[in-house]
Amino acid sequence: MHSVFLYHAMQAGMDMGIVNPSMLEVYDSIPEDLLILVEDVVLNRKPDATEKLIKFAGDIKDEEKKTGKKDDWRKSTVEERLKHALVKGITEYIEQDVLAAKKNYPRALNVIEGPLMDGMNIVGDLFGSGKMFLPQVVKSARVMKKAVSVLMPFIEAEKDTAGDNQISSSGKVILATVKGDVHDIGKNIVGIVLSCNNYEVIDLGVMVPNDRIIEALETNQPDIVGVSGLITPSLEVMADLASELDKKNMKIPLLIGGATTSKIHTAVRIEPRYRGPVIHVKDASRSVGVVNSLVSGDLKDTFIKTVRLEYEELRSSYTGSASRIKYLPLEKARSNRLRTDWSKAPVYKPGSTGIKVLEDYPVSEIREYINWIFFFIVWQLRGKFPDILDDPGQGEEARKLYKDANILLDRIEKEKLLKANGVIGFFPANSVGDDIEVYADETRKNTIARFVNLRNQVQKDDGTPNLCLSDFIAPRETGIADYIGAFAVTTGIGIDTALREFESRQDDYSSIMIKALADRLAEAFTELIHEKVRKEWWGYAGNESLDMESLFYEKYQGIRPAHGYPACPDHSEKETLFRLLDASRNAGITLTESYSMIPAASVSGLMFAHPGSKYFFVGKISRDQVEDYARRKGVAPETIEKWLASNLNYT
Repeated sequence: MHSVFLYHAMQAGMDMGIVNPSMLEVYDSIPEDLLILVEDVVLNRKPDATEKLIKFAGDIKDEEKKTGKKDDWRKSTVEERLKHALVKGITEYIEQDVLAAKKNYPRALNVIEGPLMDGMNIVGDLFGSGKMFLPQVVKSARVMKKAVSVLMPFIEAEKDTAGDNQISSSGKVILATVKGDVHDIGKNIVGIVLSCNNYEVIDLGVMVPNDRIIEALETNQPDIVGVSGLITPSLEVMADLASELDKKNMKIPLLIGGATTSKIHTAVRIEPRYRGPVIHVKDASRSVGVVNSLVSGDLKDTFIKTVRLEYEELRSSYTGSASRIKYLPLEKARSNRLRTDWSKAPVYKPGSTGIKVLEDYPVSEIREYINWIFFFIVWQLRGKFPDILDDPGQGEEARKLYKDANILLDRIEKEKLLKANGVIGFFPANSVGDDIEVYADETRKNTIARFVNLRNQVQKDDGTPNLCLSDFIAPRETGIADYIGAFAVTTGIGIDTALREFESRQDDYSSIMIKALADRLAEAFTELIHEKVRKEWWGYAGNESLDMESLFYEKYQGIRPAHGYPACPDHSEKETLFRLLDASRNAGITLTESYSMIPAASVSGLMFAHPGSKYFFVGKISRDQVEDYARRKGVAPETIEKWLASNLNYT
């Protein structure tokens, strides 16, 4: 019924709609007798249409109970069986069906280019039209990989006797996560989706320097290159790549993707540096349409022209809106800091100061704190949990995904596929201007760390303060003994071994699943320890009683800002945090040159107990603060401009 409604609505000129695509079927594949009954209901063609459809549904259910039609597809031709297995993601019979199909074709390659690609074309069309969900596509890719692995020995043998035996493709795409960044779930999903649409994908991996990307372009001569990254320093690396490509006089389309990227950033900071096409790709579902347009002789020029005009308008709009925002000089912003009467404000002393190491923390305890909403978002299923499990459109696929996730979680827990390590610390601290000094002991004479912070500079017309994290710590001149917390946790220890196992089985679905779960477990571990900090280890909110939903909505006292996020956007401050906690030794987490954490499933940050502390956006900052910040950190202003390129209110 969803499929029929959407089909007719689109035919009638519907431009946009909110749909639940998990229940959609291919309109043309709906059996004719069922299609007639459904259209009678949807189009209100007959007065007894509803009764007839209900009776038909009951008859089908009864028939399936009697005859068990689950495996009726096995009676079809081997070509149809292969297509069905690909569309439904069924691996159970793939080896025997592939070998059976090989007997019907002169070469093993013909099986790939024939029924297997026919099946993948269906998958690509369904996903592109919103009739198939990402988890289903990844499962289809798993079936395809297994099928190809069965045929590869035959293909290699045929090469020896028949010369070149290359699989034809729609085009060649190079993908990479840029230098200093280790996050690749989104990139891997894009690669799978493109592969399902018959594109040859060359994945260069993670932390790929720009010169290696360019070398791969010159060697492989692809049609398109796509780069991704999660952390904000990656944005500048992408901009540098655009400049390098331009210097090489290349014109290959450059795709930009990743969590911190945006269309406006691409238009303002990246596209002007490169004469070739630059296109921001929001998520995997958009990648096929973009790539198809870029390799199509009929569509390419018009598509590129349209994007360039759109980005030009975005730049103009951005410049206009930016000029309307007024910024305070840094000293005036500091004068409008959060005002706290520290003689009356509560200050909470931890039961003990110093470092606490959490080694091999039980996954069984951590998993109870998983925020499943963000897990489903990875798979492009969106909705409140657990409501999404009963959603009339997404529910069926969400339930399958949730079941698979918990099966893998059980295995992670039982077989210790992932190890959870953490380190937290509580330290005497005071603010000094916009910085926070951390002391070795209660004498507060020996400063062992100094966190350099940024302050919001946007002019406020409503009396709200221009916040800085130092506002939440008592100033040194007050003589009040205040404290700060710090943490670094990971649930990614051991993931490489698990990934090698899944990759050896051509199981992209499980590879993406364990990465997504590792990320969720890391966030859950953070949620768990922060609760223990508030109620036990620091104990400033010992009477707190919040359910899980309240935790996720941050209804508790205090905050735990992570470096690289809005309240403290400079990732380089992680260096200070890691030295303070000795996080590499105590938790097994290291930093890349761009301050991305390894393993990728890691979280770190500071903890504040002040009742008035809250999350906020530093936002755009002016040149005066950049120069002041650089001086306090002991680096050149140009270095800060590179680290904080997306936070500058000037060019």
